[in-house]
Amino acid sequence: MISSVAARGKFITFEGLDGSGKSTQIDKLARGLRAHGVAVTVTREPGGTAAGEKIREVLLHSTTAGLSPMTEMALMFASRAQHIQQVILPALAEGRVVLCDRFTDSTEAYQGGGRKLGTKAVLALHEILCDGLQPDLTILLDNDVAFSVERARRRNRRDKAGRGGKDENRFEQENRAFFGRVRNAYLAIAAREPQRVQIVNARGTPQETHAAIMEMVKKRVRSLGNL
Repeated sequence: MISSVAARGKFITFEGLDGSGKSTQIDKLARGLRAHGVAVTVTREPGGTAAGEKIREVLLHSTTAGLSPMTEMALMFASRAQHIQQVILPALAEGRVVLCDRFTDSTEAYQGGGRKLGTKAVLALHEILCDGLQPDLTILLDNDVAFSVERARRRNRRDKAGRGGKDENRFEQENRAFFGRVRNAYLAIAAREPQRVQIVNARGTPQETHAAIMEMVKKRVRSLGNL
């Protein structure tokens, strides 16, 4: 079982479609918290560990073909289980704030919703492999589907053309209906767990979105002190 000592830290996750601005907002929040003396660990899924980053390459590379939705979900949880044990729980035990780009909500949205696997299998695997670990706060960045997807595609084309040629385009090859199901699944999670999941309108400027997130963090995570 997860040790109660982990409760000393705070676990904040960011969710949303690719291209919704998660990376930008995580960076802004991390800098804001550190400016107030808060110890912060920034991490991501899939990935976050050496093994997880190898799994990430398999899952996101555009040339990966033939993965069944169940295999895709299993790989997501394999990365997550290692990530929890190697990164998240140790950081929480040290009293740090962990800011994570995606967690189980992403699997429920993308594989459960997008791939039509449903919620039941995702939540069952979460309970078994993640020992039921839940974020203290989940920030769901909501934006227009077409805008987010096109923004993600432009970013990935730029990354692929740059030094190192990083290719993480596999999901962006899906159609708009797929991403519509993903967004709807996210909204269903927020409706089911309104105390944990807070929706932030990401259609404004990055600074406007950051201000809304910082106010949310101040209200919801009071133990962070004088933010």
